[in-house]
Amino acid sequence: MRLTYYSLVISAFVAAAAVSLFAANSSVQLIEDSSEIGVRDALDTNELVWAEVEADGLRVTLAGTAPNEALRFRALSVAGSVVDAARVIDEMEVEAVAAIAPPRFSVEVLRNTAGLSIIGLIPVSTDRAELIDGFAQMSALPVTDLLETADYPAPSGWEDALAFATRAMKELPRAKVSVDAGRVEITAIADSAEAKAEMEADLIRSAPPALRLSMNITAPRPVITPFTLRFVKDENGSRFDACSADTEDSQRRILTAAFEAGLTGPGRCTIGMGVPSKNWTEAVEAAIAALAELGAGSVTFSNADITLVAAEGTEQRLFDRVTGELESGLPEVFALYPVLPETPEPSAGPPEFVATLSPEGQIQLRGRIAGENMRDVADSFARAKFGSDNVYMAARVVTDLPQDWPARVLTGIEALGFLNNGAVTVTPETMTLTGNSGNPNASAAIAQLMAAKLGEEANFEIDVVYIEELDPVAALPSPEECEADIAAIISAAKIVFEPGSATIDASALSTMDNIAEVLRACGDIRLEVQGHTDSQGREEMNLSLSQARAESVLNELRARRVLTGSFDAKGYGETAPIADNDSEAGREANRRIEFRLIRPEPSEPERETTLESVAESGDTGAQDSSSAETAEEEGNRNEQD
Repeated sequence: MRLTYYSLVISAFVAAAAVSLFAANSSVQLIEDSSEIGVRDALDTNELVWAEVEADGLRVTLAGTAPNEALRFRALSVAGSVVDAARVIDEMEVEAVAAIAPPRFSVEVLRNTAGLSIIGLIPVSTDRAELIDGFAQMSALPVTDLLETADYPAPSGWEDALAFATRAMKELPRAKVSVDAGRVEITAIADSAEAKAEMEADLIRSAPPALRLSMNITAPRPVITPFTLRFVKDENGSRFDACSADTEDSQRRILTAAFEAGLTGPGRCTIGMGVPSKNWTEAVEAAIAALAELGAGSVTFSNADITLVAAEGTEQRLFDRVTGELESGLPEVFALYPVLPETPEPSAGPPEFVATLSPEGQIQLRGRIAGENMRDVADSFARAKFGSDNVYMAARVVTDLPQDWPARVLTGIEALGFLNNGAVTVTPETMTLTGNSGNPNASAAIAQLMAAKLGEEANFEIDVVYIEELDPVAALPSPEECEADIAAIISAAKIVFEPGSATIDASALSTMDNIAEVLRACGDIRLEVQGHTDSQGREEMNLSLSQARAESVLNELRARRVLTGSFDAKGYGETAPIADNDSEAGREANRRIEFRLIRPEPSEPERETTLESVAESGDTGAQDSSSAETAEEEGNRNEQD
């Protein structure tokens, strides 16, 4: 009986424990479910759907990969607003942050007569001290170093671009050079149009083939001394032997006055510096109008001195009226010297001196000359100018020649030096020069020479014909013409290779000879020798074969003494077909070599930087705090780029 009682008591305790355990488990499960559901709903509401939630008893574990650290922290805050933050376990990960992109390395070098400044951001691998020392050795001028460095690898093409810019700056006394990886942009000023052309050719020739080169080189207006203009009306029509203007508006007005006076053709008038008066245009317009009213003759300006020469036979009354009105209407400073030549007797034979220059460079001196010493002087002067073996002296010594005869003879011989062939005739009344020249500015140069040597009242005539074939610059083919000529040669006879090889077939060697002849006449141009294949075979093999064939063509040109420093060889494989590769004829057309011009990229105008403003003012020494702050800001912008 007692055993049964104890058994019932124990059974009751066991049953109560079981009920309690079941109730506890049910409560825990309910808490887990409510916590997990509540946190998940809150995360979804806040668009944090990437977060995973798992409840374990009172703990709530957050897992998943957060896009960034801010969103991970936000997920913890949202979960902490639903359950006690102490119950939230963080097992979330954050996506790997992309490697910080390297900054854009760039350098700007500015050089003028006051010094040289260099600013920009360079990699630490660039030897900064050597770079600054290289610029310092260009001249005795100071170098302002405003460079910053960053510990990143140098990008491809950086060192080549910087080395080219350093070499180029030695030849550019007034320039700005901007350097980026694989690209150099040059803005410079040349002393003349000829210097500009030579500077551009030197830069193109020395640039690495893979470098993108952009140039903006300008030539200032020439200084014209004396400021000269000469307008002629004769039986051959109206023309300018020389024309000078100080502005574009002045040029337009002078040419308009000349057209109204009978000028035909486009007209040439050089815009330059050195004008003697701001009223130059008004004086020229009035003088040309006066000459047109006289009907024939010439008007010559040498600075502020004007010589108006009427044609022989001009009526005295008309001459007096026109020159009187012109003289009273001229602006201040200008002085008029009117000349009405006397009509010579038909039987009279005036003394004259004649010098002729042949196309072969032979010069003959004939006619009359004043004094034995002057004969020797003229002979020596001609030999010094044209060569000792090219002068034939046949002038005779006479007396009673005009006092300025020696100066006129020597000036005539010197003027012949502007021609390729021609003649000059000196008489007591005038000097006449005719001939051909390959210099488009020969007439203007001769007019300036005669006005400066013979004085304001000198009477001379110039009839020089510009012949493009004699112009050493204009006679050169343009780069586009060279490209077209080579294309025509290849079209007539392709450059072919031995099958599967980069060796040029013997049948194509004459084609290479013809191409080399064209390139030698073209001068300094940038070309890309392109190799192309058909689509048979593996793509990698075709690319390699096309590169080898392009280099083989380049080597053949070098063997023919063609300067190839500005050429580049590049293989394109099968990527640029010009025909269908499904037929033999198409594949044959695609297996080819092409020559293409490498054109400089146009430069874009830039705002003037603080560095340029400082350099233009000549203050390239120590910078004040404002300049230092500006340099720091520019360096920061470079780092952000």
